[in-house]
Amino acid sequence: MQDLIKDGSLVYIFLDAKRNWIRRVKAGEDFHSNKGIIRYDDLIGRPYGLRVKSHSGVMFQIHRPSQTDVQIAMGRNTQIVYPKDAATILIEAGIVSGTRVVESGTGSGALTGILSRAVGLSGHVYTYEIREDMYHGAKKNLERYDLMGNITMYNRDILEGIQEEDVDAVVLDLATPWEIVDEAHRVLKPSHVLASYSPTIEQVMKTCAALRLEGKWGMIKTLEVLSREIMVRENKTRPTTWMVGHTGYMTFARTMVSE
Repeated sequence: MQDLIKDGSLVYIFLDAKRNWIRRVKAGEDFHSNKGIIRYDDLIGRPYGLRVKSHSGVMFQIHRPSQTDVQIAMGRNTQIVYPKDAATILIEAGIVSGTRVVESGTGSGALTGILSRAVGLSGHVYTYEIREDMYHGAKKNLERYDLMGNITMYNRDILEGIQEEDVDAVVLDLATPWEIVDEAHRVLKPSHVLASYSPTIEQVMKTCAALRLEGKWGMIKTLEVLSREIMVRENKTRPTTWMVGHTGYMTFARTMVSE
């Protein structure tokens, strides 16, 4: 059975790689661009995956927004954790349906939204953001994409302490993650994962040194993931001239217990 576009649905309106939009369908209203107007009434009741022409004859694609689409839309005003890194964090940290995750900082809410979808309604995301402007911006983003149902947001510094206990994963995107590793160990279940995302190798070195200091952590490793799109054309298939290279380093470690 096809899932149909409804009044109030989110749609991904795609013209090309640089011109695309996520909009909420509203009966009686229109989508406007310099390539023409699309009436939302012409979408309601029809399936995702449509090709529709604007009033000026330009063809658009209408899709269901993916996690990547939403993540990129959220992060246009801030640095985000890219999809290639977010996927690695989910897998390495074992974040699945029912998982309870502590995150800091929230930033634009892009990774928070990915975590929310991954843990599902049976899980929960507790996210800490010290900056008030970022906190309110992230909350607005998450509400816009209907992602607040399993998220608790704090406008506070995680270095002051984590309120939750016995959590399944801790995910950090902080300037000084090494300052919170002991607190992360306190709240994590045994043999569960801390994931730390850092843009510079100096941050990674300090974090790994802190993780090794007292023998509380095992299986410490750092990864970097590169992504390159391939342009497929008859007789001229090759990599694109632009790629997403270095975005950040991901350090993972598992909690150890005292004998």
